[in-house]
Amino acid sequence: MLGHRLADQFDDHARQDHAYRLGLWTFLATEVLLFGGLFAVYAAYRVLYPDGFARAEHDNTIAIGTINTVVLITSSFTVAMALHALRLGRPRASVGLLVVTIALGVLFLALKAVEYGVHASAGVLPGALYRAPRLPGAGPTLFYTLYYFMTGLHGLHVVAGVGVLAWVAARTHRRTYTREDHLPFELATLYWHLVDVIWIFLWPLCYRLRG
Repeated sequence: MLGHRLADQFDDHARQDHAYRLGLWTFLATEVLLFGGLFAVYAAYRVLYPDGFARAEHDNTIAIGTINTVVLITSSFTVAMALHALRLGRPRASVGLLVVTIALGVLFLALKAVEYGVHASAGVLPGALYRAPRLPGAGPTLFYTLYYFMTGLHGLHVVAGVGVLAWVAARTHRRTYTREDHLPFELATLYWHLVDVIWIFLWPLCYRLRG
C-alpha cells in the first residue's frame, strides 16, 4: 500500500505517479530548451568574435572548472547510489549518500564563488561592469557576460537541487520514503542529474574550446 495521498483527479496511484513523472520530464525538457538557447547564442557570438572568445577562455581558471566537473560527476554517482540503497531497503545508507551529494553540491558552489572572486578582483565582470585591461575588446566582454549568465543560472539550479535533496534526505530519515514508495525521491535524483548534464556542456564552452 502506497503511503502518499491520492489526489482527487486520479483514479489510482499508478496514474498519479505516471502524471508526476510526465510532469517532471516536461519540466526538464523546458530546462534543456532554456540552456540550448543560451548555447546557441554563445555559438553565434563565438563565430563573430573567435579571437576574443579564445583569449578570454585561455584566461579562465581551468583548474577550478575541471575540479568542479569531477565534483558534479561524483555527485551524480552518489545520488544514484542513494536511490539504489533506498530501493534495497537501506534508508540509513541512502540518507548518508544524500548527505555526501549535498556536500559535493555545496563544494561546487564554494569553488565557483572562489572563481568569481578571482575574476572580480581582476575586473573581469559581466556587461558594463567589465574592467580588464589585459583582455580588451568586445569579444572578451561578451564571453564573460555569457559566462556569468550561464554559470550563474546553473549555480541557481545547483542551489535549488541542494535544497530539494536536503528535503528528501530529511523525509527519508523520518522513513517517509520506503523501498515501495519513494517517487519524490526518484524525481529529485532526476533533477540532480540534469544539473550535472548541463555542467558537462558548460565546461567545454567555458574552459576547453581553446581554438
